[in-house]
Amino acid sequence: MEWTSLNELREKYLSFFESKGHLRLESFPLIPQNDKSLLLINSGMAPMKKYFTGEITPPRTRVTSCQKCIRTPDIERVGKTARHGTYFEMLGNFSFGDYFKNEAIAWGWEFCTQVMKMPVENIYVSVYEEDDESYDVWANVIGVDPSHIVHLGKEDNFWEHGAGPCGPCSELYYDRGEKYGCGKPDCKVGCDCDRYVEFWNIVFSQFSNDGNNNYTPLKQKNIDTGMGLERLACISQGVDNLFEVDTVQNIMKHIVSIAGVGYHESEKTDVSLRVITDHIRSTTFMIGDGVLPSNEGRGYVLRRLLRRAARHGRLMGIERPFLAEVAQTVIKENASAYPNLVEKRDYITKIISIEEDKFAKTIDTGLSILTEKLDGTEGEVLSGADAFLLSDTYGFPIDLTREIAEERGMEVDEQAWSALVLEQRERSRNARADAGADAWKNSGVATKGIAATAFAGYEGFDCDAQIIAIVTDDGLCEYLESGKKATLILDSTSFYAESGGQVGDVGVISGKDYTFRVENTTKTHDGVFLHHGELIQGESLAKGDAVAAHVDTAVRLATMRNHTSAHLLQAALRKVLGTHVEQAGQLVCADSVRFDFTHFSAMTGEEIQAVENEINNVILSGIPVTSVEMPIEEAKKLGAMALFGEKYGNRVRVVRAGDFSVEFCGGTHTDNTAKLGLFKILSESSVAAGVRRIEGVTGSGVLDYIKRNEQLIYNTAAAMKVNNPADIEHRAAALVGELKQNEREIEGLKSEIASAALKDLFANAREIKGVRAVIANIGEGTADSARSMCDSAKSSEDLITLVCAVQKEKGTASFACSVGAEALKKGAHAGNIVRAVAQIAGGSGGGRPDSAMAGAKDISKLGEALESAYGIIEEMIK
Repeated sequence: MEWTSLNELREKYLSFFESKGHLRLESFPLIPQNDKSLLLINSGMAPMKKYFTGEITPPRTRVTSCQKCIRTPDIERVGKTARHGTYFEMLGNFSFGDYFKNEAIAWGWEFCTQVMKMPVENIYVSVYEEDDESYDVWANVIGVDPSHIVHLGKEDNFWEHGAGPCGPCSELYYDRGEKYGCGKPDCKVGCDCDRYVEFWNIVFSQFSNDGNNNYTPLKQKNIDTGMGLERLACISQGVDNLFEVDTVQNIMKHIVSIAGVGYHESEKTDVSLRVITDHIRSTTFMIGDGVLPSNEGRGYVLRRLLRRAARHGRLMGIERPFLAEVAQTVIKENASAYPNLVEKRDYITKIISIEEDKFAKTIDTGLSILTEKLDGTEGEVLSGADAFLLSDTYGFPIDLTREIAEERGMEVDEQAWSALVLEQRERSRNARADAGADAWKNSGVATKGIAATAFAGYEGFDCDAQIIAIVTDDGLCEYLESGKKATLILDSTSFYAESGGQVGDVGVISGKDYTFRVENTTKTHDGVFLHHGELIQGESLAKGDAVAAHVDTAVRLATMRNHTSAHLLQAALRKVLGTHVEQAGQLVCADSVRFDFTHFSAMTGEEIQAVENEINNVILSGIPVTSVEMPIEEAKKLGAMALFGEKYGNRVRVVRAGDFSVEFCGGTHTDNTAKLGLFKILSESSVAAGVRRIEGVTGSGVLDYIKRNEQLIYNTAAAMKVNNPADIEHRAAALVGELKQNEREIEGLKSEIASAALKDLFANAREIKGVRAVIANIGEGTADSARSMCDSAKSSEDLITLVCAVQKEKGTASFACSVGAEALKKGAHAGNIVRAVAQIAGGSGGGRPDSAMAGAKDISKLGEALESAYGIIEEMIK
C-alpha cells in the first residue's frame, strides 16, 4: 500500500464513486439547514436525512460526498488522548432506493484492494449475526476468507435510532499488526486494543422500526456508508493517530515553531499541542461556514474551543495572540478541497483575532478575581456561586477554574455551578420564548398530496387561478363563510410567498361575487403557496371556484425597490469594506430594507457615505436589472454571489444589475436601477459579534425621510426663535457657549457656598488623636455638591471631612470623604472610611486614600452611619 496524502485520499474516493455513477456533492455547511434537531453537522448522512425519509427528492439516486463534521461530547478528552478530536471529515457513498448490498459491498472491497491496494490479508469484515445475506456476499461473491469475517451482535452491527428506518451494517477493519495488540490469545476484531482499526461502516437500511422493536421491510432500501478520512489516512500513511496525518501534522508543526517546544518531548505540552491543533481546525471551518462566537448554541461551542486553545497556548508560554496565524496554515492545508476558506481568509482570521484578544483581557481579570475568591474561601471547596460569577460575568472557563483550584489542593462545587448555569439558560430561554418563534413554526396546514403552486408573480401582479384547498382552524373544508379567516391554496398565483428575507405579498383574491383579503403569503417546503387572510365581501367561497389573484401593486413595487437595493448594498459594502462582507440575514418589505452582514467593526461616517454614494451612482445610471434562470455551474462562472451557507439546486435564478451586482435570488426586483429613485441609509448598528446591520429606504421612503427631517428642522428653528432655518447651526453654537458659561458660573457659586458651609462646619470639628474630623449631613443635594465640599476641605492638612447629601425623590444618598496630607500620614484612608460608613446605610463605594465616594440606599440609617465614622477614624489613626 502506497503512502497517500489526506487530500489525495479524498479525491481518490470521490473520483472512484463518480466512476460508479454517483453524483459528487460538495460538503454541506456545518450549520444544519432546516434541521433544528442538530447543533452542528456530526456525520456524513446528517444533512441528507430528508433524502432518506423522502421529504426531499435527492438530486440523484446515487451520491457521494466528503462531509465536514464536528462532534463535541468529548471536548474535555481532546488532547488528553490522541484518539479524540472534534473536527473530522466523513467519506460516504449513498443510495436512495437504487443499489443495495451486492454493489455496496463489491465497491467497498474494490476501493480498498484495487484503489488503495490494501493487503487482503490485513482486511477483516464484521457482519450482523442474523444477516446471512451480507455474509454470503462477502464470503461467496467477493471471496473473503471466512476466518476474516466476524459475526457481531445488535449492539455492534445493527444501526437504529428509535422509531424509523434501520438495518444491519457491515464494518471493515484493518489489522495493524501484533505490536499494536493487547497480547491476549483471543485478541480479534471487536477487541478494545489498537490492533484492529474499524475504518468503514456500510449500513443497509432495509427495515422500519415501529418504536417497539417490531421490524417491517422497507419498500425502498437504502445504502448509507461512512469512512473517516483521517482514519483512512492513518492506515495509508502508517501513523498511529490523526495528529500525525500529514495535513494535521503540518498544522501542529506551526504551533511547535511558535511555542518553541517539540512533540513527544513532554506529555504536558503534547496535550496542549493536540488541543490547539484540533480546536483550530474546528474553529476555522466553523467560522468559514458562518458560525460566530456567542454565549449559547453553536456560537458557544466555537467560543469554548477558541478559548480552550488560547489557554493551552498560555500553558506552553505563548503570551501573544497566535491562533489567527495558525488558522492560516489550516486554510493552506485545506485550500484545494475547500476554496471557500481562501475566499474568507481575512474574515476568518479577523474573527479569531477579535475573540482571542477578548479572552486575553478576560483571562487576566478572571485570574485576579479567582485568586481573590480562592484566598477568601474557608475550607477546600470553591462555591458554585463564585465559579458561576467567573464564567457568566467574566467568561472565565469552568475547566480553567477547576484546574487552578486543583493546583492549590482545592475543589469546585460543580454541582451548584451546573444548577446556576441551567437556571440562567432557562431564564434566557423564557425571555426569548415568543421572540420570533412564529417565523419558525410549521404552517400547520396539511398539504400532503397537493401539487406545488405555479408562481406567475415574476411576470405580473395578477393572474387567473382556481381554489384547490381551503384550510381553517378546523382543518380542510369545502366552503368558507363571510368574515371567517382561512388559508387558501390556488393552483397558480401571482402572490410572492415569504422567503429569502422578502416578506410575503398582500392583496385580494376575487371571485364572482366575493373578495378574500390576503394578509400574508407563505409557502411549504414542497412549494405549496399559502394565502392567509379573511373573506371580507360576499357570503361564501368554495373549493374549485375560479378566481383572480390581485397583488397590492403599490406594496409590491415598494418591496421590489427595497429588495433590489439590498443587492446593490451588498455589492457596495464589499467594494468599500472588503470581500469578507457576506450577507448574514435580511428583511425586505415595503417600508424599508434591513440588511445584516459580516464585518468586525462599526462603520465610520466616511464609509457609510461612500456606500450610499456607490448605490446612488448606480441608481442614477439607470442600469437594467435582469433575472434569468440558469444551471448553477453557469451562474458560478458569472461570479454570482450565493447566500452564506445556503444549498442550491441544479438550476438557480440569477439577478444581475450590470457588472455591479450578480446574485443568486428567487425574489422580485425592479427591471432598472433608476426605478429605486434614491437610497438612504437610516442606521448602522451591531447585531452580534462580527455582524453589523444597516437599515435603509428607497423611493417614497426617502421622500418621507426628507419630509420628517425638514419638519424637525423647522420645529427646532421655532423653538430656538430663529427665523431662518439656515441659522440654526450658528444659534446652536451660541447657545452651547452660553450654557458652558452658565455652568462655570454655577460651579463658582457652588464652591463659594461650599466654602461658606465648611466654615460653619469647621467650628464643630472634633479632634481625634491629633487630627480633626468634620462629619455632617448637608441635607438635599447631589453627589457633586458633596464632592465639591470635600475637595475644598483637602487644603487643611490635619482635616478629615465626611459629608452626606440626600436625594429624597430617589430615596438615596451620597457620601463624600476627603483626607488632608497630615491625616493621611497618621493612617486615615478616605476609601475605607466611606466604604464602612456606606455599608451601614445599605450602600457601597470606595476610592483613593485622599478622596472617595459612596452611595447609600437606606436613608433612615444615615444618622447611625455618620455617627459610626468617629469610631472608624479613631481605629485608623496611629
